Amino acid sequence: MIFGLKIKNIAFILFGSAIFSFGIVHFNMQHNLGEGGFTGITLLLYFLWEWDPAITNIILNIPLFLIGWKFLGRNTFIYSIIGTGAVSLFLSIFQVKPFAIHLESDMTLVALFAGVFIGIGLGIIFRFGGTTGGVDIIARLVNKYVGWSMGRTMFLFDFVVIMTSVFAILDLKQGMYTLVAVYIGARVIDFIQEGAYSAKGTTIISSHSDAIAAKILKEMDRGVTVLEGRGSFSGDKRDVLYCVVARNEIVRLKTIIHSIDPHAFVAVSTVHDVLGEGFTLDENKNPIEE
Repeated sequence: MIFGLKIKNIAFILFGSAIFSFGIVHFNMQHNLGEGGFTGITLLLYFLWEWDPAITNIILNIPLFLIGWKFLGRNTFIYSIIGTGAVSLFLSIFQVKPFAIHLESDMTLVALFAGVFIGIGLGIIFRFGGTTGGVDIIARLVNKYVGWSMGRTMFLFDFVVIMTSVFAILDLKQGMYTLVAVYIGARVIDFIQEGAYSAKGTTIISSHSDAIAAKILKEMDRGVTVLEGRGSFSGDKRDVLYCVVARNEIVRLKTIIHSIDPHAFVAVSTVHDVLGEGFTLDENKNPIEE
């Protein structure tokens, strides 16, 4: 650690910034695609007057960092400064001698790869505690003083930027491909942030709850939480089991439940963020990843 900052986090934020910047230069800038947020504003200024996005990215974010630093927290603020600076640095580097990717005849591929590169880059940056400034800070300020949710603010900002780009410089077709790229990017961000921790949460209602819990603990080495439940129709009290397992363990869990009580009620849901023993901590409560 350096002053409380994890070197691993800094390294991955730099890595994510490089991927993000590569996508912006080689797909958005080369093929006239817009983007949401402050990145979309930098691209709009580039298409209109050829202003360097590496420079406008810094200029636009400086006042926001000065205004919103206290809403981010110390570490997030510093990681965000690193992320924003790294994006501008890599935008400059990739513009020096960009690869010629000629996909003008297949804009579907352009939109797909633009969304994937931007989504992976931002997903990694967000996953390791950073941001790229911009709309994230504005959304926090609006949430505090106006009461709007951050998601609502970010959606409205992205919509305004994209529509402005369409009316100012992009034609309708380019605007539609931009929307496709933004949607793909958002889905990839969600996958990067949540996919690695995705697991299955299982709710089990059975008259043999003790036997099921004991067998899960013995054969799968997974903990089970016992909750007190009562049927709203019958009024009968019955234990409710809750167990979280990895995605590749769900079939084995169902087999164990069925072997004891074929008539058990089982509800399986996707859990996107799992912290604790067996997932991020070992049996001695030490972090698995360091």
